[in-house]
Amino acid sequence: MLNTEIPVKINVKTTIDEQETFELVVFGRAYRKGDAFYLRYEEVHEEGTVRTIVKVANEEALILRSGAVKMRLPFRLHTELRGSYEMPFGTFETITMARRIEHKEGLIDILYDFTMQGSPAGRYHLEITFQEDKK
Repeated sequence: MLNTEIPVKINVKTTIDEQETFELVVFGRAYRKGDAFYLRYEEVHEEGTVRTIVKVANEEALILRSGAVKMRLPFRLHTELRGSYEMPFGTFETITMARRIEHKEGLIDILYDFTMQGSPAGRYHLEITFQEDKK
């Protein structure tokens, strides 16, 4: 993939502790910049629009959300990293510990332990699959 943005159909599947699963299908854009690969998409919630950017490079990843939800989740393989999750009633500190970060054509796969405000929130498995949207 070149430095040009291509339209993509994105399926975001989040599984928590192998029990709860949330799935979302959105349309967005994919592009490469330097060593990093990016996916950009928007979700519309009743609270408003949430813009999400997913960045993957080597053994690191970053999920940035802005708009109705503000969140910064950094990932580095086998390293605890601090992030934040901002809600109308306050900002929560998060900690991620990535167990797996994989990126190949059409797939971003991140397995991580998630802690919010010092309390373990579970093991999260984020599978993002995407393909060019040839409308």
